[in-house]
Order: sequence, then C-alpha cells, then structure tokens
Amino acid sequence: MKAWPFFLLLIIVLAPTIVRSQTPKTAGEFNDRGLQRQNSGDYDGAIDDFTKALALKPKASDLAKLYYNRGNAFMSKNNFDAAVSDYSSAIQLESGEYEYYYNRGLALHNKNSFDAAIADFTKVIELVPRFALAYNDRGNARSGKGDLDGAIADYSKALAIVPLSPDTLYNRGIALQAKGNTDEAIKDFTAVLSISSSFYLANVNRAVALLEKDDLDGAIADYTRALEFKTDDAAIYYGRGSARQKKKDLDGALADYTKTIEIDPKHALAYANRGVVKTLQQKHGAAADFDMAFRLDPSLRATYREFSEKRRRP
Repeated sequence: MKAWPFFLLLIIVLAPTIVRSQTPKTAGEFNDRGLQRQNSGDYDGAIDDFTKALALKPKASDLAKLYYNRGNAFMSKNNFDAAVSDYSSAIQLESGEYEYYYNRGLALHNKNSFDAAIADFTKVIELVPRFALAYNDRGNARSGKGDLDGAIADYSKALAIVPLSPDTLYNRGIALQAKGNTDEAIKDFTAVLSISSSFYLANVNRAVALLEKDDLDGAIADYTRALEFKTDDAAIYYGRGSARQKKKDLDGALADYTKTIEIDPKHALAYANRGVVKTLQQKHGAAADFDMAFRLDPSLRATYREFSEKRRRP
C-alpha cells in the first residue's frame, strides 16, 4: 500500500483592505472576498472574485499575488492545468517568490510532470536552502519517476533539517521498501509510530515489511493496530487475512477475507483466497468464491488452478 501525505499549500495574501460595502469595487476588496470564499470552500466563487480583481489591472506585485491566489483556488478544485498556468503568470511577474515555485511544483507533481516539478522544488531550495518540505516534495517527485536513490537522498536531507517529521520518515520508508531495504524501512516506520502512534499507514507498511521477513505475529499485530484507526479499509483486512492464512489460522483468515469482500465486493483476490481457505476446511462455498474471483479477474484462473479443481468437493 502506497500513499503520500497531504501537501502543504502555501498561501500569501494582498495587504488587507477595509470593505465598506457588500459589493467589492477594488482589486483588494475582490481579493479579500475571494480569500474568504476559498477558506469557506466556495472555490468557484473565489476564482470568480480573483478573476474580477485581475480584470481591474492592479500594480504588478499585487497582480502576481492575485494569480497566485487564483492558482491556489484552482489547486483546491484539482484543476492542475489552470493552477500551473496561474503560478507561471505569477512567476513571470515576480521571479523571486519561492511560494510560487513551490506550489507550481505541487501542481506539476499532481500532473505527473515529475521533471518539471523537480526543477521547481530545486529552485525553491536555491531560494530557501533549509526548506525541509521542498526536499521532501522533491523526493516525492523523484520517487514518482522511479529515482528511488535520489528520493531517499532528498528525504534524508529533509530529515537533517527536521529530524522528527513523520511524513518524511514515512516517505523514506516507502522508498527504502521499494528498493528492498526491508530492515531500514522497518526502522523508519517504527520511528514514525514513535512520533505519531495514530499514523496507521506506517503500521500497514511495516506489516508488509514484516511479512517479507516471515514475522507473521508482528504483521498481524500491525494490521490489527491499523484497523483501530481505519475500520473500513478492505486492503488492511485482506493483508491481515493473508498473514493469518500463512500462519494457518484459517478461521481468522476466513473472517478477514469475508470482511474484505463486504467492504469491496469486487476484490477478486479476497474471493480466490477465501475459496482456498474453504477448500482447505472442506467447507461449502469454495466453488462460488472461485467462480466470482475468475469473473472479476480471469488471470487468476491459472494461479489458483490446483485449488479450483478441488472446489466441487461436497
């Protein structure tokens, strides 16, 4: 299971103005209302206000900030193309503002434009050398393009600045795990949990790493801990079911696969493995489980051929 932490969206504003009427008239008043609307979740209204402010052609420094603020509103709507365009306009007007590059890097990352995102985060680091988040997010972009060594180096640089960042430790753990450095990954996930015990994804990924080391009890304990914080995640139940099946706790595995299917009725592997468990326990229902698994994913037929051939056992 792979997941990234939420990105920080840096926000700057124009100098505050006094709104003397309900209808804005100046660029500053439209900007202020746009920020209020954005903060309340009315992103379309915010974009409309920033656009009206831009049409009033304020001075260049305020114009740049308006493009930036509208870019943030577009980011909140996941309109990354429009966000990149606005951040780029802001940069053309004020090329020395690190926030503009940072948020454009986030938008580019969300577009999977990893090289361009890396360039923006690198520019941020040139402007603010000890900005740990820029190293972290450049690491994310490098990981996205498959440069795990570069990603790990960036995460380590971020941690040299902010040693107790659970997000960065988690991200480095993920990259180490992807490289096969299981023991080092476990250390990072353990460090995350020592800082934030509710960071359940660290439990999940440590469980995966522990499974690779055949520490079944440790993996089951981590999945169980994760379920205290995330009760509706089919992948966690499936992972615990796999660990329980490997430990030959067939009743526990059956219960977990069944819960997986309740949450995600199209989880083909859960049906297939429940079919295996039912076959081993000589229970009814294995045939139906295999049939459903093969309908959802025909490629599983070859993998589960041996057990599916026994599925008609009375």
